[in-house]
Amino acid sequence: MSGSASDTADTARVPGVPGADLLAALLDGMDAALCALDATGTVTHWNREAERILGWSAREAVGRRGFDGWAARSADAADILARLLRSMTAPGRQVHEFALLRKDGGRVLVRTQTAGVRGADGRPAGVYLAFGEVHVQIDLERSLALSEALFADAAWGVVLVDVDLRPAVVNGYAARALGAARGSLLGRPLGDIVGQGVEELEAALQHVLAAGSPAEPADVWLTLRGARGERRRCWRCGFVRLATPFAEGPEPVPLGVGWLFQDVTDARLAEQDADRLRFRWSQLHRASAAAAECEDPVRAAAVLLDFALAGFADHVLVDRATADGRLVRALATPTGAPGPVAPVTTGGIPLRYAPSHPALKALTRPGPTRTSTAPGTDRLWPPDTAHALCLPLRTQARTLGVTTFLRSPSRPAFAQEDTLYAETVTARVAASLALAGEWGAGGS
Repeated sequence: MSGSASDTADTARVPGVPGADLLAALLDGMDAALCALDATGTVTHWNREAERILGWSAREAVGRRGFDGWAARSADAADILARLLRSMTAPGRQVHEFALLRKDGGRVLVRTQTAGVRGADGRPAGVYLAFGEVHVQIDLERSLALSEALFADAAWGVVLVDVDLRPAVVNGYAARALGAARGSLLGRPLGDIVGQGVEELEAALQHVLAAGSPAEPADVWLTLRGARGERRRCWRCGFVRLATPFAEGPEPVPLGVGWLFQDVTDARLAEQDADRLRFRWSQLHRASAAAAECEDPVRAAAVLLDFALAGFADHVLVDRATADGRLVRALATPTGAPGPVAPVTTGGIPLRYAPSHPALKALTRPGPTRTSTAPGTDRLWPPDTAHALCLPLRTQARTLGVTTFLRSPSRPAFAQEDTLYAETVTARVAASLALAGEWGAGGS
């Protein structure tokens, strides 16, 4: 650790010492300011980052004993040097903060990490210190602390996705949401974890890598694969492009994408339910107003059903009960192209329903019957039917017939909230049909 201002033009070029040029290049390429002192306190090394922070060049720094008279105030210099030299014999690295002087006279508060250097004989030979401006160090430590917190205790999912769109780091929340151990998720294609929706997710990640972070978070619906089976979830996602801070040039070198999300499935489903309920009761209000203008009660019933079908079902069938307990088709939507509910002319011939048919169950219980079936099943329904909801047409303590709502395979099966709405519609349809002559005469 020897050298002088006269023989060290750059950081640590010591002529005649093997590898001196390489050492100088390595020290000058460091992002931290580096200074080294020998056992007497004489500066032996001074890199370009130290020159940038304090303004003193290596030629001006190397060879000086301590910092008195140039890089520190005289009142502080002796204490600074003593603290640094004590690091020669202290175990491990030591952290210090003190004020140094810039060449222009300004003061800079620096934070240093120091460690002793031993010679070939094992005796203390000097000390080196890496230092930086305190506010820069605090910013770095704050960033590191934030990173640690995000991947330890954050109340939302955080996943670092590399440029190959594979998870590189996953926090605890994200692992629980994805339904797998953190380690098992790393390096796997997203398609192994996410089913439906993976294309949209990967497209969003690729967009962020190419164009940068989006201005707003977005809702993404995903089907997750795991030991618990497939789960449909909605995540509120934000994306941040990660680029290396060491790259030079106008184009950043991407490291990947920071993907942050929260599970908002329950909130979104509640919003959908509220919107659906609001729409359905608005439709029912409009249907009642339109039906009130119909002179023919059967036409009024058809109008009620037309309004009820919107967003609810693909087809509707209305079967009238005869005096002997059989069913005759009375109203229906077309089985081909979409169309309004209209009367069906059958000549009064009863339908050939099997004894286990859902419509007959709804007639004899009486009560709603929900069922799902393979399309094409012979139940006298349109061939694309997958889900059915049969309800008795009840009014004045009598059952006039059965209403059947049908859905195609592209729609979900009827749920309990669908039954409540359908019962309200069917009650109004029954009240209207009871005014028709042949409907008033039949039923039980």
